[in-house]
Order: sequence, then C-alpha cells, then structure tokens
Amino acid sequence: MNIFLSLGSNLGKREQNLHGALARLRKMPETKLLKVSAFYDTAPEGYREQNRFLNAAVQLDTELTPQELLAATQAIEKQLGRLPTFHWGPRVIDIDILAYAGQIIDTEDLHIPHLELPGRKFVLEPLCEIAPGYLDARSKKTYAQLLKLLS
Repeated sequence: MNIFLSLGSNLGKREQNLHGALARLRKMPETKLLKVSAFYDTAPEGYREQNRFLNAAVQLDTELTPQELLAATQAIEKQLGRLPTFHWGPRVIDIDILAYAGQIIDTEDLHIPHLELPGRKFVLEPLCEIAPGYLDARSKKTYAQLLKLLS
C-alpha cells in the first residue's frame, strides 16, 4: 500500500527527534518503512515566533488500519515527549498521515489526505523527493503538480 507520513520537529535536538521517530516506525507491527526523504530545514508557518523545523516524509507499507496507524503514530509522539500545544505551535515531534492507499477518509479525528497538504510546501518538497508522481486523492493532482502550484 502507498501510505505517506510527514515528520516534523522544532524543539530539542530536531535531527535526533526525527531519527527517534523513524526508529519507532521501523518497529511498528505489520509495517515496513519503504522510503525516507532527506531532512529539510524550514521556517515555521502559521505561528512564526518559534524555532525552525526539520521536516521529512516517509512511505510505509502496513496492514494497520488508518485508525490503528493514527494510534500508533500518536503513541510514538508521546514516547518522544510531545506535549499538547496550540495549532501550529512548537513540538518535539509531529507525525501526520498524509495519504493512505489512495483513500479519502474524513472522521472526527482523522482526515486523509491531510486537508492542508496542498498548501504546505514544507511537506510537499520531501514528498516529491520520494513520490513525485503519486496522485493526491482529494485534488487528483500529483505531489509534483501540487508543489509546482506553490512555486
């Protein structure tokens, strides 16, 4: 299955935080980490009075359902020390599910593809490194096309 996640960190040792998340993703049951982008140093968006972020994208294959994957990624965030904060606020680690096998899922706690994906250059750049031709289920555009629209 084509499942894509974004990782971000702007508190503490950002690179170490991303590596910690990757190590835990590799250990998730019924899951294989297929691709990892480079790490991208990016300016914060939304709330700008905070440290710069380090962002990456990953591709997984998993037998976990979208809800199970959400629970697993939230558990990883907690293990790495993520604390509740405000929207766009600073965080030790953030893991977002961007795509899940071409499905559109809209529940109270989960929206796949991620609703803000088309406007997030800091997410699309690493995604384009690992899957430029992947078709976003909502927009029906490839990740490369979405990134080009932001340029």
